Amino acid sequence: MPSLMQSLNLRVPIILAPMAGGVSTPELVAAVSDAGGLGSLGAAYLTPAQILEAGAAVRRLTGQPFAVNLFAPQPAVDPTPLEVERAIAELAPFHADLALPPPTLTAQGEPDFRAQLEAVLEVCPAVLSFTFGRLEPRDLDALRTRGILAIGTATGLEEARQLEADGVDAIVLQGGTAGGHRGGWLEDELADTLALTRVVASHSRVPLIAAGGLMTAPDVRAALQAGASLAQCGTAFLRAAEAGTSAPYRAALAAARAGDTVLTRAFSGRTARGLQNAVTQGVTQPLPYPHQNALTRPMRAAGARVGRAEVLSLWAGEGVAQGQEGPAAQILAGLWP
Repeated sequence: MPSLMQSLNLRVPIILAPMAGGVSTPELVAAVSDAGGLGSLGAAYLTPAQILEAGAAVRRLTGQPFAVNLFAPQPAVDPTPLEVERAIAELAPFHADLALPPPTLTAQGEPDFRAQLEAVLEVCPAVLSFTFGRLEPRDLDALRTRGILAIGTATGLEEARQLEADGVDAIVLQGGTAGGHRGGWLEDELADTLALTRVVASHSRVPLIAAGGLMTAPDVRAALQAGASLAQCGTAFLRAAEAGTSAPYRAALAAARAGDTVLTRAFSGRTARGLQNAVTQGVTQPLPYPHQNALTRPMRAAGARVGRAEVLSLWAGEGVAQGQEGPAAQILAGLWP
């Protein structure tokens, strides 16, 4: 059987982490794929029409394989009126400081997974990766029929076992140092990336992709030696020239030091790792996802417009201080010289 690297026609054993929310632009995805890795489009917040548009843009920029990432569907938990009142009260000072109307919780309007998946099937990337859960057998069958590899995300051994039993083609193992949202759905172990890779490798026959804290070439080599077929890197590319990272976000990343990241639910209602700021410190009673995500959206949009990093979700892994600026191809070459 060909290796995962051979199946994807990669020259470099690195996948760009699928950073949703605008960071993984078609230009960044294409640049990583053109340089020999696997670019990933974070499409979880995109509408089906936007997925089609972004997929077409990637194809105009590169003829190489790329991935698209979605959030696996999960049942929403509706907050109580008291929880909504508390969450609004915590965000009210930030809205006032930004000269915004008081926060209000409106209808969610989150993209429909079924429609998103249909768009992905039409784009037909080399890979669909997914986080936060499992896909139904019919979804995996639809991907298989079109020759699209399915890659799930696990934060522990039991999640990896369930994904393998489902028949995924590979599994991303997300260690505790990884930036952005935690991708699991059972108990999150926040394990060391290399330790998690070794444990799962000893129990699994599915190709594994190590993620979390991989910022240098020695980090990548260590992940492969631990049993991973590929390494997934996200924080390393946040300051790439092609990334959609906003100016205040870039400035905060450039100033970050070791130990500046925290786990927080303040912005989206899901646990995620990012740089600490006024919101991570001031919001202690967030609503569950997707309600908190919708509630903080106006604040985050206003903060990006006026350059206020203290109200932005500054997702980053623990290795953020080792990040560099430059073209994505240059960053990738530094990870696999």
